[in-house]
Amino acid sequence: MSGCGHKTGKAPQHSSLGGKKMNTDFIKGVVVPIITVIDKDEKIDESGMRSQVEYCIQGGLHGILAFGSNGEFYQIEEEEMERGLRIMVDQAAGRVPVYFGIGAINTRKCIRLARMAVENGAACISVLQPMFLKPTSEELFLHFKTIAEAVPETPMLLYNNPGRVGYGLTAEMVDRLAHEVPNIVGMKDTSGDITLTEECVRRCRDVDFKVFGGKDTLLYASLCVGAVGGVCTAGNFMPELICDVYNKYMAGDITGSLEAQFKLNPVRLSMDAASFPVAAKDMAILQGRQVGDPYLPSLPTAEGPVLEKIRSAMAEAGLLP
Repeated sequence: MSGCGHKTGKAPQHSSLGGKKMNTDFIKGVVVPIITVIDKDEKIDESGMRSQVEYCIQGGLHGILAFGSNGEFYQIEEEEMERGLRIMVDQAAGRVPVYFGIGAINTRKCIRLARMAVENGAACISVLQPMFLKPTSEELFLHFKTIAEAVPETPMLLYNNPGRVGYGLTAEMVDRLAHEVPNIVGMKDTSGDITLTEECVRRCRDVDFKVFGGKDTLLYASLCVGAVGGVCTAGNFMPELICDVYNKYMAGDITGSLEAQFKLNPVRLSMDAASFPVAAKDMAILQGRQVGDPYLPSLPTAEGPVLEKIRSAMAEAGLLP
């Protein structure tokens, strides 16, 4: 497994926390928002989940995000999340860090999930802005700050996903959180706005704030403006190719990295015609892997033009057996 670090020419920095130094060096590379493998009763399939974790690690990924958007976090009860996290941490066995995604609306519930994640081996938590609500800047600031302060010795990432939530995190909000809350050490930016990604890097680089790109199709572009990597759905079904974008960029093969991005994009874009979030499981199934159905009300993509487009793009990229 390849795990290249950024070659900045300066000594690694860490977030300061009450006189201590928090190690954030592991926060880099390609992290997969891993699909949650379930059985017919919508319970996490332990053997299938272990197999998916192993597939991702063997494919060269640098981290696993449990219960991200493509992990269908919004469908899963807390006890089942805890069981699933234990399975993933056990299977990863320290080979890559396991991040834990939190997308609850209620601040107290987010705190409960954060503490549970830390108790069960999560190396880092990632917190989405509350969906459905329209919080003021101060409400949003306090939401993130309160969650972070509940697990002060654990790194926390902000997760900006305006497309799903209905509003975005501003560069000003990210700047304030990065500088005022010691263990808010980075973010995943799924806005698709490269200027915003770049601004968050620029404004927060003095505290070694780690910015991940959140769009698979913009991994190369995100690296160009200073991102430390990407949180990429593609890791679930083409880990070697998405890692190729990152690894070649880090090795200085800029042309090769861009070509890998160009090879990946048609496959990733073919997913958009399917309903969210079923396409990642569709693609894994087309490869012959047993990853289960999505949670209801979502259904696997039926045979027809949409699935054929996905199949064709995967075949063109050499991703089918």
